Amino acid sequence: MLSRNLKTKLTVFLAGTSGFALTAIVPALAQQVETVTVTADRRPENQQDVPISTDTLNTQQFDAIYESGEDIKAIANQVPGLYAESSNGRVAPRFYIRGLGNSDFDLAASQPVSIIMDDVVMENTILKSSPVYDMDNVEVDRGPQGTLFGRNTTAGIIKFTTKKPTQDFEGYGTVSYGELGTANMEGAIGGALTDTLSVRASVLYQHRDDYIDNAFLGVQGALGGYNERAGRVQFLWQPNADFDALLNVHGRSLAGTAAVFRANIIGPGNDHLNANYIPDKVFFDGGFYDPTNENPQKYDGWGTGLTMHYHFEDMVLTSVTGYEETHGYSRGDIDGGYVIDGGEGGTGPGTIFFDSDTQDGLDYLHQFTQELHLASDYKDSPLTWQVGAFYFDTKYQDTTNPFYEPPTSVRQSNTSWALFGQASYKFTPDFTVTGGIRWTTDVKGMTANGPLLPMPIVTPVKVGASNVSWDLSGDYKLSDEVNLYARIATGFRAPSIQGRNIAFNSPCDTALPCNYSTARSETVTSYEAGIKTDLFDNTLRFNADGYTYYLRHPQFSAVGGVAAGNSIVLINARGGLAYGMESDIEWAASEHLLFNLGASWTHTEIHDNSLETGVCAQCTVTSPIDTSTGGAYVNGNPFPQAPDFMLDFGAKYDWPLENGGLITATTDWWVQGYTNFFLYKSAEFHSNGNYEGGLRISYLFPDKSHEVALYARNITDARNLQGGIDFDDNTGFVNDPRVIGGELKVYLGK
Repeated sequence: MLSRNLKTKLTVFLAGTSGFALTAIVPALAQQVETVTVTADRRPENQQDVPISTDTLNTQQFDAIYESGEDIKAIANQVPGLYAESSNGRVAPRFYIRGLGNSDFDLAASQPVSIIMDDVVMENTILKSSPVYDMDNVEVDRGPQGTLFGRNTTAGIIKFTTKKPTQDFEGYGTVSYGELGTANMEGAIGGALTDTLSVRASVLYQHRDDYIDNAFLGVQGALGGYNERAGRVQFLWQPNADFDALLNVHGRSLAGTAAVFRANIIGPGNDHLNANYIPDKVFFDGGFYDPTNENPQKYDGWGTGLTMHYHFEDMVLTSVTGYEETHGYSRGDIDGGYVIDGGEGGTGPGTIFFDSDTQDGLDYLHQFTQELHLASDYKDSPLTWQVGAFYFDTKYQDTTNPFYEPPTSVRQSNTSWALFGQASYKFTPDFTVTGGIRWTTDVKGMTANGPLLPMPIVTPVKVGASNVSWDLSGDYKLSDEVNLYARIATGFRAPSIQGRNIAFNSPCDTALPCNYSTARSETVTSYEAGIKTDLFDNTLRFNADGYTYYLRHPQFSAVGGVAAGNSIVLINARGGLAYGMESDIEWAASEHLLFNLGASWTHTEIHDNSLETGVCAQCTVTSPIDTSTGGAYVNGNPFPQAPDFMLDFGAKYDWPLENGGLITATTDWWVQGYTNFFLYKSAEFHSNGNYEGGLRISYLFPDKSHEVALYARNITDARNLQGGIDFDDNTGFVNDPRVIGGELKVYLGK
């Protein structure tokens, strides 16, 4: 039987979705919801016809959430089942889909969610933080993507597609400014250079003042700000109807503040922020030797991509080549306060067991990818097919400096090959079956040197595995308005190596060979079924799905713990189970009023009776404790950073004026349910009921070339606990404060 808590959540979920749908029984037919095109099967299709759970952010939604200088994590909570967080500031985001992600904060972390930018997979956590601007589409494909995309994922993919050059002259420029000195400037311009060559150039600049004072050092405006610069140039060459080539060159430069950790701001005995949390003040000693450079963060990188299509009579050959490189570092006062005279038991604020000031960075990273893809281009055949090959290669060196010891450098390499294919057959006009298969082989290697090693690791530590993943789905058109689908899919995450502990722990011994850890392959089998509808003359779109998946040997990261310190250990649980449902609704309530509502509910649980991890120093552990080791058993606990429910709501109202101008008001809100931060459970290290809201009011001038707007992000100034540091004190980090500002946008070529 369902528990009372589960019944309550299920009732709220169904009432919220079905009740909202029932209000559309008396719709207004003057406006229709827009058709959404996705590429979940590597070809443009109507979202309603694809047998997979997928969702998108349109351009207007995207622009609204990014006008206050947000980074890539801002898409979290805007799509049902999608969550993101980071303990590394504006770099190294961690994404979660349907509760599955990786809370590992190291730069070598492997993630089960793939980020794909213009068809190129961004594998390293720093590459995943690439700025997003001048976007054409953002697509989230939920569930394992083990056949067609990227590195082969167990959780899903997020695809960012930028606007491409055209032969038409067009562009735009946006300038916004708000509280905390927050500036966001973005622009693009493009058009024809010749009859066969077109170009588009895009730029981004984001800034925030240092608004947080360091009360310990007596420095005002010590940290909290950033300067983000990025640019992109794309050339599209179309010499004839059969061939085109798109060259993309892009770069970014970030200088600002790393994550701001705050000592003893949680509880004790609950997850509430206490009086030690002061939004614009910290008590850091990490910058004692350079108080003007608190918690610094700096990254620079560039990349290029070349995408080519050649059209045969009945086939299309696609080549996607990508190269990325980046380097930089972040430094943080990890304990979140100060320790008197470098001793123990300091106050700043509350009890801090030991001082921790750490710098991590990529000295270099090079990533090369190559994909070849051949797809059918039949005009009226019931059969469509595609085959391809994928190659991935990366090398990087990350250096960790704990400052009480000289730095340690770890070098990793990763090479992966894959062959894949998929076919769809339309047995009747209403029933289609799609199946795919992929073979993947993956090898990682690691060498290292550091003061705690008796000798450098010169012969690479290697892990590797091969896997065959597959998927099978069916789509049935019940009517012109209703589609039903079902899908079975598998996915694979290759073995991982984690060498961060080499910089912190004692020399090699038999218990921890050279203080690195490895994890074996993670595989998943997922089942889902759903309904997709376009009702009432396309004024109401209602999609819903239910799913369950089982992980074999899930890769988890045991982070921190008072006994382990500033560490990460990779572990495999025996298994992990999840099930849940998602729904999203878009309703054109009238000619000028549009609503959208999304909801997800996810239950996750770890399956391993013997697995235990280290626990926090000062918190109230609620998981069972192994009295012989002091560790906590985690069997039955939820996956880390897996919200049990998520709700998002938006509305847009257009008010046309007699002079030809247009006033538009939009609002968006999200609410996040119970989210446990670590593998074990405690009264402090979780969140429950986090929420944020935004509001934007704009005026589009009659010439349709100029727009002015007022906006507010996190309009209620909600203070949401997003994560913690558990090895020292009840340290936490929170979301950004409210920003209210104004925006001017100019459109070119209209």
